[in-house]
Amino acid sequence: MPKFTFLLTALIATSLIPSPLEGQGGAALAAEGEGTAAPAAADAVAPSPNPLPQGERAIGAEADAILAAAYPADGPGAAAIVTRHGQPVYTGARGISATGQPLTAQSVFGLGSITKQFTAALVLQLAAEGKLSLDDPLGKFFPDWPQPGATATVRQLLNHTSGIQDFSKVPGWINQNRDRDVTTQELLAITQKLGSKAAPGESWEYNNGGYVILGAIVEQVTGKPWFAAIMSRIAEPLGLASLRGTSAESGGSKLLTAASAAGGLEATVGDLGKWADALHHGKVVTPALYAEMTAPAKLTGGKTAPYGFALRLRYLRGHKVFEHGGAGQGIDADSAYLPDDDVFVAVLGNSNQLQTDTSVTLRRLGALAIGAPLPMFSPATVDPQAVAPLIGEYSGEGRKVRFFERDGTWIIGAGPDEMKLVAAGDGKFYSASTGLAWIEFSRDANGGVVADLYDPQDAKPERYVRVGDIPADAEVRVPAEVLQSYTGDYQTETLAVTVSLTDKGKLVMAPKGQEPIGLRPISQTEFMTDDGRMKVAFFADGGAVNRFTMYRGARELHGTRIGK
Repeated sequence: MPKFTFLLTALIATSLIPSPLEGQGGAALAAEGEGTAAPAAADAVAPSPNPLPQGERAIGAEADAILAAAYPADGPGAAAIVTRHGQPVYTGARGISATGQPLTAQSVFGLGSITKQFTAALVLQLAAEGKLSLDDPLGKFFPDWPQPGATATVRQLLNHTSGIQDFSKVPGWINQNRDRDVTTQELLAITQKLGSKAAPGESWEYNNGGYVILGAIVEQVTGKPWFAAIMSRIAEPLGLASLRGTSAESGGSKLLTAASAAGGLEATVGDLGKWADALHHGKVVTPALYAEMTAPAKLTGGKTAPYGFALRLRYLRGHKVFEHGGAGQGIDADSAYLPDDDVFVAVLGNSNQLQTDTSVTLRRLGALAIGAPLPMFSPATVDPQAVAPLIGEYSGEGRKVRFFERDGTWIIGAGPDEMKLVAAGDGKFYSASTGLAWIEFSRDANGGVVADLYDPQDAKPERYVRVGDIPADAEVRVPAEVLQSYTGDYQTETLAVTVSLTDKGKLVMAPKGQEPIGLRPISQTEFMTDDGRMKVAFFADGGAVNRFTMYRGARELHGTRIGK
């Protein structure tokens, strides 16, 4: 069972590093959530009527409240669907389209990397028909592919263990190519030229390039563009009228072509619900291949990664979840199927800068649907003196955590990882970034202070016991002269960045045209951004600091000094 995680802020995209096709995945949206149904009231959630299956509890009012709290009525927003046993029990929408029309459940949204599910299912259909094998090496389809990538199998492309480099993570590539037509063959050539960064099966790393290759394999095997094969084999048989994709070959929207089979589809939440019902109930792939699709990726050496074929293997309130999301220009999407509950949830947004990330809204709706709703907290004013006895180091679950205050903000941390908290009163503090994780302080039978840490993944909280004050060396201190050596102007692959010191001696990083981001030292040369989303490492060549690398997951941004 997953343990409490402190960097839940990774759920929310950052504007400093432009979203890749993954982000969690996706391309640019041609028309941001244009609604096709009659407009609904702009100041309310727009639900559609759903006849409830017999014995099912209505969740409409509570789901409406979740959407209303997540998105403004007069700004970018999202549509959502919840199904049980394949039948919709809730649909709703909140917000407006790019043209100012109210979003509805019939609005079409970019799916981003949810597209990968369709590509994976199509490949599995071809495998069931004997037209390819999951064990076929890449070199079978493209004999001139360089080693070691040529030995990567179709299965390894599906579960992101191929080791092939991802074109979408090449710094600056997305920004330079998102607004032009890009053919499958061009994307394939770019990916082939990049080669491999690891041997097949050696490691797991999310890879849009792998799914571009799968799209190219589909085109080779079927003789059709990847999206045309999806239309004829999946969309039309299942009646998914809104599902559509495009490519430069068809003369279609250039804003979707760079995503290709990795993220180039769009649809309504209703059709996504129909798709999930078909996929997870044996109407798309065979039971044996579905079992492979939902199994962890196997790595050499016996380790596994919690990812199947276009499905992340996670938990929500202790319940198993098959999840996948998508992000990109004008896209923020998430979808999840809870197999033990036969519940599906999807939230599709029309902006990559939503007030609330779709993954957060999805978890709230999913928890509501399985009868384990996540609490909604409100900030409360607390007396710092009353909180003072809670500050300290806590032990539990085989590790130690720290609860403390810094610059007027309550924080809980474990090692270099920290999560900012907001006081809710009555000894409760919740995550400032998502509101999904929270902490409840109390006293045990011996009068000792205990902290129950709640993570939305887990059914039960983790208990930590206060063991003393925070050690004096818990925070890294960097001399002022060292901090000063990092200041200056830098140029990255995508934008200019200025690193400077505040009047209080804090290091900050300001991308051109954006607000400064605070940097917290975790070593003498490495820093975490104050929001916990990214790590920044400074490097000195020839004795002078002249570059930095910013890390966000597997994605990197590189800055080179251009001035002092």
